[in-house]
Amino acid sequence: MLKDKYVILGVTGSIAAYKAAALASALKKLRCDVQVIMTKNAQNFIHPVTFETLTGRKCLTDTFDRNFSFEVEHISVAKQADLALIAPASANVIGKLAGGIADDMLTTTLLACTCRKLISPAMNTAMYENPALQNNLNTLRSYGYEIIEPASGHLACGDTGRGKMPEPEVLLSYILKEIACKKDLSGKKVLVTAGPTQEAIDPVRVITNHSTGRMGYALARAAMLRGADVTLVSGPVSLAPPPFVTVVPVRSADDMFRAVTAVSDQQDIIIKAAAVADYTPVFVSGEKVKKKDGDMNIPLKRTEDILKYLGEHRREGQFLCGFSMETEHMIENSQKKLFSKHVDMIAANNLKTAGAGFGTDTNVVTLITRDNIEELPIMTKDETAHVILDRILHM
Repeated sequence: MLKDKYVILGVTGSIAAYKAAALASALKKLRCDVQVIMTKNAQNFIHPVTFETLTGRKCLTDTFDRNFSFEVEHISVAKQADLALIAPASANVIGKLAGGIADDMLTTTLLACTCRKLISPAMNTAMYENPALQNNLNTLRSYGYEIIEPASGHLACGDTGRGKMPEPEVLLSYILKEIACKKDLSGKKVLVTAGPTQEAIDPVRVITNHSTGRMGYALARAAMLRGADVTLVSGPVSLAPPPFVTVVPVRSADDMFRAVTAVSDQQDIIIKAAAVADYTPVFVSGEKVKKKDGDMNIPLKRTEDILKYLGEHRREGQFLCGFSMETEHMIENSQKKLFSKHVDMIAANNLKTAGAGFGTDTNVVTLITRDNIEELPIMTKDETAHVILDRILHM
């Protein structure tokens, strides 16, 4: 995902420096070229050899180190960088950068960088909340730095409060957001629905389906990585919310209908990947569910067809994509949905096809438009999501 990307990872004097090693390892696994630059104080917490082992590159610590090829090292590193992140960032280094001070390898390199720059402060709560530190952070924001807010919790000093450096996976998500994908959806608003809905039969039981939400979540994540402003309307799932995505949790089909229609007019692209229940129980007040020969006799009513409603009430220029899961006559049934629901694309799959369907990490999708039928090979759901977005952008 980060092949051919070059990231500067600055490490300063903080006990949280050990987390930077895990981040460097995660970046390397994504085929990223990682250049670690350590301050003198950082070396009191973690040894440069650790980073050199993880990244396969010499860890830079000294502006005047002669053991490298003849070039102005901090300038050449700065020119190559796609992104620079200081994690952990001490109050001292934050103050230096805010004041334009360049007195070591890290600060001279950062001042020479023209790429995107991120700062992850890590320190005692009182230090973090000190007005001088906050002023320095605001100054860096005005210079174009993005400040990653610290987490709250028990600190190494024994205090409890804000100041913890976020976990490596959180920092990685910031890096991926910035440089993992081209930003061809920048300025676009994308709405994705995902997961199942649940219709209550009684206080204990529900009618639902086997949807896990993985395809919808992959679509939301892919759109975010490509620069879109993403809203994800999600039924009950066990998945972690995608970072940098507005998640609207819902439970019933009616909840999802109201959540989607409340914001649909604002969207440029809507992708309905949720498996919404077709029917919902309806009861007269006080009426109990009847049982007959062991089966439940449940009065039902058809739920609102969200995709059809969107097709009939779409605004000009809006793109609508629906999903169709079939067990037979997949093409014919999906084409009928395409026209009857007035949408631009149907992503169809067959529940009986190996690698497709609910609960898998892969999908086998056929993209159907008014002019074309394209059968995609088996891919991961993340890969499938990017192909679907590619096709939407080129229609």
